[in-house]
Amino acid sequence: MANYYSPKEITSNFAVSATHKKNLPILQFILIAILGGVFIAFGGLLSVMVAGGMPGIGESNPGLIKFVAGALFPVGLIMVSITGADLFTSDCAAFSYPLLQRKINAGIFAKYLILSYIFNFIGAQIVAFLLSYEVGLLEKEPWQAYLHHYSEVKVNQDFLKVLIKGIGANWLVCLGMFMGYAAKDISGKCIGIWIPVMLFVTLGYEHSIANMFFIPAAIYSGADITWSAFILQNLIPATIGNFIGGALLVGAIYWYLYLREK
Repeated sequence: MANYYSPKEITSNFAVSATHKKNLPILQFILIAILGGVFIAFGGLLSVMVAGGMPGIGESNPGLIKFVAGALFPVGLIMVSITGADLFTSDCAAFSYPLLQRKINAGIFAKYLILSYIFNFIGAQIVAFLLSYEVGLLEKEPWQAYLHHYSEVKVNQDFLKVLIKGIGANWLVCLGMFMGYAAKDISGKCIGIWIPVMLFVTLGYEHSIANMFFIPAAIYSGADITWSAFILQNLIPATIGNFIGGALLVGAIYWYLYLREK
């Protein structure tokens, strides 16, 4: 017997995860959404502390620093998946399945994506402000300079470029969740999630929930970035791109391939 699920079984499991979340009491859903933001932020903080602490290597081999950050960040999504936390970006795919199967309507679809987004943000700020800035992790060099530069680059891009990078990011994030559902054991789940998420971070794509940690953490620690610039120049286009990448490139495509009634 195979130790992993088929693509059709994976799609069904992914769809069931959305149905399970929809049936939770609303307070429980809010709590797992806060935890989702916290865990993604922990992955982001880990990547900053390790990759940002290697400035000498970064000067001679910037690609290696990108890979180190990419290799570490998936810890956050692995924690989200294994603990049953909720993440807006993976919900873009997960809730697309019952929507396209006509098991939920567009109002329910929008309700849970909006709730997830808001409370992911709150969770990310717990780590960005309380567990990073307030305890002094981002006051010292070279970590502060790394985070500030990393965040300023994210904010100072064209709207369309961020949107396209957002598509790439959530295409890969949702593929990570999809591949995680293929596994029948913890180690297989971790590997399945790690590969696409490592890829999106290393390539520098834009993930809205991760950016809810990186850029506010930079703002709290004194970066020359305004909240309006963060929201208008990064968060909005990244969110739009994330929705397209998750709902269409993973949700709609795999629904069409494996769940659509002939």
